[in-house]
Amino acid sequence: MRWISLTAFTGVLLAALPAQSLTQQDWFTKAVKNVTASFEPAEAKPGQTVTFRLTVDLNDGYITYPLVQTDKAAASNVNTLLFPAAGAVIFVGEASDPPKLPTKAEPIVGITEMRYCPGGVTYTRKAVVSPKAAPGDVKVAMAAFKINVCYEDRCYPEKTVPVEATLKVLDGPAVEVEKAYADEVAKALAGK
Repeated sequence: MRWISLTAFTGVLLAALPAQSLTQQDWFTKAVKNVTASFEPAEAKPGQTVTFRLTVDLNDGYITYPLVQTDKAAASNVNTLLFPAAGAVIFVGEASDPPKLPTKAEPIVGITEMRYCPGGVTYTRKAVVSPKAAPGDVKVAMAAFKINVCYEDRCYPEKTVPVEATLKVLDGPAVEVEKAYADEVAKALAGK
């Protein structure tokens, strides 16, 4: 008897929901204003350090997540950013989340401190223009960017979004690579 009541209730609930809520095919265009990537500065000499920025702008009410959660129970509430192998640009160090993200508890699932990004997020990572890079425009595509977005009490399926940034490599001799990144760059170039 309970099974029949639950089935009837579920059927009524599903019939009341708009078809789009059931398919969730269009959630990305409703939630995400844009995803942009850039290098700062946008022009650099071989050997120079630049900063890669990936920005996600969300519409009101939507949230996304950092690349790393400090609470292990929230480990699945992250976005994933995979960087390409060394080429004209060599990514160094680790990608960074913004500092001082808001947090909330989700006690039902054992999370005491889940970091989240209301309205969007900007991730950064340092990169060095390869001392061997030829002058000209270089397009750098991320190996993958997987984003998770939620609205109120519902979360959408993870989506992989293509991300690409352009950097202009200036003509001229290479500058000395910063000491902090010299070993990483040397290791990347040794594999070439």
